[in-house]
Amino acid sequence: MAAPAVGKRVLDAGWLAARSTEVDLTGVQLTTTHPPSAGPAPAAPWMPAAVPGTVLGTLLKNGLIPDPFYGLNNQAIIDIADAGREYYTFWFFTTFQCAPSGDQHVTLNFRGINYSAEMYLNGHKEVLPKGMFRRHTIDITDILHPDGNNLLAVLVHPPDHPGAIPPQGGQGGDHEIGKDVATQYVEGWDWMCPIRDRNTGIWDEVSVSVTGSVNITDPHLVSTFHDNFKRSYLHCTLQLENKSSWIADCAVKIQVSTELEGNNICLVEHLQNYAIAVPPHSVIEYTIPPLFFYKPNLWWPNGMGKQSLYNVEIGVDVKGFGESDSWSHYFGFRKIESTIDGSTGGRIFKVNGEPVFIRGGNWILSDGLLRLTKKRYMTDIKFHADMNFNMLRCWGGGLAERPDFYHFCDVYGLMVWQEFWITGDVDGRGDPVSNPNGPLDHGLFLLCARDTVKLLRNHASLALWVGGNEQVPPIDINRSLKNDLKLHPMFASQQSTKSQEQYLLQESTDPSKYLDGTRVYVEGSLWDGFANGKGGWTDGPYEIQYPESFFKDSFYKYGFNPEVGSVGVPVAATIRATMPPEGWIIPIFTKGIDGYIKEVPNPIWDYHKYIPYSKPGKVHDQIELYGHPKDLDDFCEKAQLVNYVQYRALLEGWTSFMWTKFTGVLIWKTQNPWTGLRGQFYDHLHDQTAGFYGCRCAAEPIHVQLNLDTYFIEVVNTTAEGLLDVAVEISVWDLDGASPFYKVVDKIVVPPKKVQQIMEMKYSQTKDAKPVYFLLLKLFRLSDNGILSRNFYWLHLPGKDYKLLEQYRQKNVPLRIESEVSISGALHKVRVTIQNKSKKSVAESTRFVRAMDLSDGTSSYTTCNEATQERQEGGGLWRKIRGGLGVVKSGENPRRVEVNGTDSGVAFFLHFSVHTSEPSTSQEKYRDTRILPVHYSDNYFSLTPGEKMDIDISFEAPQGSTPRVVLRGWNHHLNHAMII
Repeated sequence: MAAPAVGKRVLDAGWLAARSTEVDLTGVQLTTTHPPSAGPAPAAPWMPAAVPGTVLGTLLKNGLIPDPFYGLNNQAIIDIADAGREYYTFWFFTTFQCAPSGDQHVTLNFRGINYSAEMYLNGHKEVLPKGMFRRHTIDITDILHPDGNNLLAVLVHPPDHPGAIPPQGGQGGDHEIGKDVATQYVEGWDWMCPIRDRNTGIWDEVSVSVTGSVNITDPHLVSTFHDNFKRSYLHCTLQLENKSSWIADCAVKIQVSTELEGNNICLVEHLQNYAIAVPPHSVIEYTIPPLFFYKPNLWWPNGMGKQSLYNVEIGVDVKGFGESDSWSHYFGFRKIESTIDGSTGGRIFKVNGEPVFIRGGNWILSDGLLRLTKKRYMTDIKFHADMNFNMLRCWGGGLAERPDFYHFCDVYGLMVWQEFWITGDVDGRGDPVSNPNGPLDHGLFLLCARDTVKLLRNHASLALWVGGNEQVPPIDINRSLKNDLKLHPMFASQQSTKSQEQYLLQESTDPSKYLDGTRVYVEGSLWDGFANGKGGWTDGPYEIQYPESFFKDSFYKYGFNPEVGSVGVPVAATIRATMPPEGWIIPIFTKGIDGYIKEVPNPIWDYHKYIPYSKPGKVHDQIELYGHPKDLDDFCEKAQLVNYVQYRALLEGWTSFMWTKFTGVLIWKTQNPWTGLRGQFYDHLHDQTAGFYGCRCAAEPIHVQLNLDTYFIEVVNTTAEGLLDVAVEISVWDLDGASPFYKVVDKIVVPPKKVQQIMEMKYSQTKDAKPVYFLLLKLFRLSDNGILSRNFYWLHLPGKDYKLLEQYRQKNVPLRIESEVSISGALHKVRVTIQNKSKKSVAESTRFVRAMDLSDGTSSYTTCNEATQERQEGGGLWRKIRGGLGVVKSGENPRRVEVNGTDSGVAFFLHFSVHTSEPSTSQEKYRDTRILPVHYSDNYFSLTPGEKMDIDISFEAPQGSTPRVVLRGWNHHLNHAMII
């Protein structure tokens, strides 16, 4: 067998698993004389395994348990507290080929095991110590089989203290899991069912690495800046280990390159070689001389600029033997500072010297069974970027997130606040109080923390370390973390650029020699600029609110709220796909003597942690405002209306106080790691709620909005550039399609990072004001009429409701729909152009209304009857498909359908979905035909008479399927489908 090439090989296929109590063989026997038979149908008790993954994931893969996230299935799965730890103690087995040459060395690497394990390779045993968040690296050079065929078995044990689930549930069950260094959500929370195996398994990457005699370990990359970011240095410190018995004369080489935009050409900016001798059987630390860059392309958070990334490649060659090891990482030149703002008391983040108004969300993890893939991570993170968010907080009861998560945060510009594994509920502040001293093994906690820092510190997106959720770590752990993560003096916020350069010249300690040294450490999520800054329970609330409440000065009193949450019912198709028919029954609405409605959900919704759309005594039912829901489809459609309004108002309300009262807000939470019914903008199946698009609208970097408390129109500018000579177009539309109010306010100037009041909207105070009306705001440049922001509201007069919209469903509004399609393999890109063809009154038809184009910010003046939207097609990627949609065929290209209608009015709450075939809603057997995930440039949108809008849709279609893009709306029920 030829010697393997230097590099890493991931072992992610061909694994088998079996319950330990059902295997009579020892690890030595399994990896020598009695290995389990492989093949598509291994002999019992062995089964195909999910690696990376968990025991539950493996059992589900083999149909041995029902899907725990469907209906009440989780209640039918035995909990570790009842079955005992042995029940979820499993063997995992695989084979791999590797036969190194005489000078090569091989390591077996486990990036994450929960919770401890014994590893057997070709009859040799190695104990893998406890700790979910530590890496294990074992030199297996001397125990590999000479013929290259190697047998690997790993016996994985659950956490030592898996705990039990009290009948009432609770935050972290009985809190026993807090005695271990592991995820705490697995005992259940008020948003999560308990995970029966507590995530036991080989849950992260397994790999084999082949090197020469010298290997590279944990390089640390740091960038420093001077002269207002014109000059920069890249610093790097790494460890070199020489496993041979002679001095290794090495050449360490570093190459830094970047891809030229749009050209697929790699530009090498640095290529350097350095000679170094490494003593035998030793590990040395080597700092590469700083590399100089002039005006490097900077990495910026989402909404502030490009996410420029350089590819840093480091290699080591040993004289006489050639390449010995290599390492690479994408790196962003950027500087993140974080201090407490003197005027608001909130924590402020600066990136490359620019303050960032934080609008983001709390993140638990992608999937409760740890089915964590690059593809799923990419969708998750792109969804958050699509919502215009700029920060994610990795909550302390979840994971130290994985490199793939951080890679996509680097790519899409999501800053990350990473917490360590402490929560107030489990570690000393819960009910009942338990684990006041945190995990039992403080040394293990710190080992895992330091290893996590080394794993993640090179990511540009990583912005902050935090000791715990709503709690600080025990005194000794906290003291050690403060010391380990202290800032290098170059990154102390009080250092001026000039003094930083002087320090670099005088200080002998290179910043890359620190464990981190570039990011602030805060001891807890309610301390030092978060909430009241002193650890008080001052985050939240977590329930439905009146939309105008978010704009009131009294709603929240502190500068940065790390958690504020609300409702999150998904679309009806997700309810049907994740619950049996008894779960399709909508809540019972019971009205009390005080007039407030209490929602009583069915048992399945209750188990899935449903948050009602009412708060008796505080908030009237927000779904009932639209009329009593008749069935599941009606309930979920009205819930999407509320979701959109609720979350748009939340972010617009916070933004209204940008820098004057608030420095940021993080929504609790953006998604669920299971099929939960609260706090989410997309569901576990990856279908977005309307709240997703409410956030997308509200969190635009430049935005026009209506203050729902004062009724002043405001223009928000979060950018570093002032807005000059812009205008706001304001139009009111009634349910008959007329526009009783129209106004343009021009010559507006908005300074950088300011919120500017424009005018008070007094239409609701006029005597002829309609009880329900629509308001369309457009912010545009006067120089070229380019649309900067568009915002559409549906409103009612004080004391009224939206029940008139029920009869508005009967409106038959004419639409023109055109589509263009691009297909590359499984990837489909569809651009749909929709125009509301309603006629207008004579008075209205003479007005100029700008069509919008949020993709490139261009538009033109036209009459209402010919409102247009221009967009460059970009690079010739779009190709037109011949044929019509079946109603009206207009020419050969592009596809066009005319939806005839006799009514004039707003085409309200239109939304797309993508399917493989006709959907089914049969009570006997529901078949979910949706293609998921799908990325939409906008959805849940409305068009006033004459308006035209482009919507870009992209998705990967299953092999052999015929995708159908379906359009529905509040007053559009024809379910027109574009067959692709």
